[in-house]
Amino acid sequence: MSGTSLDGLDVCCATFDRVEGKWLFTIDGAETYPYPEKLKQQLGTEAQQMSAREFVALHSSYGQYLGEQVVMFMQSTGLKPDLIASHGHTIFHEPHKKIMYQIGDGAAIAAVTGLSTVSDFRRLDIMLNGQGAPLVPIGDRLLFGDYDFCLNIGGFSNISFEQEGQRIAFDISPVNYVINHYCRQIGLEFDRDGLLARSGQVCEALLQQLNDLAYYHMDYPKSLGREWVESEIYPLLERFDLTLADRLRTFYEHAAYQIALTVKAHISDEKGEKSMLITGGGAYNKFLIERIEALTPCRIVIPESRIIEYKEALIFAFLGALYMADEPSCLKSVTGAAIDNIGGMLFKMPPSRLGLK
Repeated sequence: MSGTSLDGLDVCCATFDRVEGKWLFTIDGAETYPYPEKLKQQLGTEAQQMSAREFVALHSSYGQYLGEQVVMFMQSTGLKPDLIASHGHTIFHEPHKKIMYQIGDGAAIAAVTGLSTVSDFRRLDIMLNGQGAPLVPIGDRLLFGDYDFCLNIGGFSNISFEQEGQRIAFDISPVNYVINHYCRQIGLEFDRDGLLARSGQVCEALLQQLNDLAYYHMDYPKSLGREWVESEIYPLLERFDLTLADRLRTFYEHAAYQIALTVKAHISDEKGEKSMLITGGGAYNKFLIERIEALTPCRIVIPESRIIEYKEALIFAFLGALYMADEPSCLKSVTGAAIDNIGGMLFKMPPSRLGLK
């Protein structure tokens, strides 16, 4: 799994089993591999501007890189999975134009590792008029169904929950994608514990304009991408002459408010306390969690670190298991596609193949 926050490549090896109709999982090993600076720049800003030839070359070389990291993981852990399921890295995401691309050639991963590989999980859903995102909700439903809400805070925040027997999910707002962008301007990779934002003051005029953006008033299915942040969020944040601390403080309040607003709008009339599982890198941001907790009428659950850090990678491994079980991984109630569908493309290696590395 590689996300828009560019924290690095998450590799998670998991075992899945189905007992009396219920899916169970065990995380056998997990590791994050930080990106080399050059690759981080290519994935973050350069890929969108490349020529077609350069882009295809990056798609291939990044796939080989992914395969090499998996080989390193297997060597260090002694684990050898039956199947690789690769999210790749999102470069383009404009589903309304039927444009998307997850780089990281699955054929290259299979060739380097010698293991059958499923990749390109979003394309079919988009061609079926879906958003191609989010894809984690099928895992939320089948692996983490004991919680009323599942909130992931990474480059973007996204949420999933059950409503009238259907799984509903969508992107709420950008979070770490924006925070990290501004932190890098002063040589930091992220705002540790939210200390920078905590030192600032909310600009009410900016907060109001952020909350008034049209996306927040759209009904689901809906999803966000880099393009929207660059066209809507950055120009608005930079229109105001604020210190970095005040800009971040205001944006934190915006992100927490949108999460709270979403949860409040979808709490059922049933009595009893509601629970919300929070995962992703944002779960470690103490100040952000404080603001979410202050605004949201739910019991906040922060799980153990391997679930916080590797839940998305775990669920993409699960999408691979669903693919092999011939079961849908993309839900039309989530993405808006014409039908539930089995996303992914399989590059199948013979059992005796040892790989190129």
